[in-house]
Amino acid sequence: MKNANKTWPMLPALVLLLAACATGGMQAGTGTHLSAVECRDLSEIRNKAPVTHERNMSELAALEQAGYHPGWFFDPYYPADLEAAQRQVDIWYETECPQT
Repeated sequence: MKNANKTWPMLPALVLLLAACATGGMQAGTGTHLSAVECRDLSEIRNKAPVTHERNMSELAALEQAGYHPGWFFDPYYPADLEAAQRQVDIWYETECPQT
């Protein structure tokens, strides 16, 4: 019973944390994962356009949306998590980006 008084104030924080986790992967109203700029840049990358910093940053943003976190110092799942994110971005690209 002594610990109940200490844990009670954490309840609102836990509720907010769970709400943030539940809505974290959703974008409001758009229904898409890739922006028009990301679609354009991914198309240019796939068509062997010259490499630019902006295209690399756009591809990295898409991979991060798909769950890849390159900033982690030690990632025991490293190439598997990158490959899974690449597969997810490929699916988004095929379904959301207009093909020319």
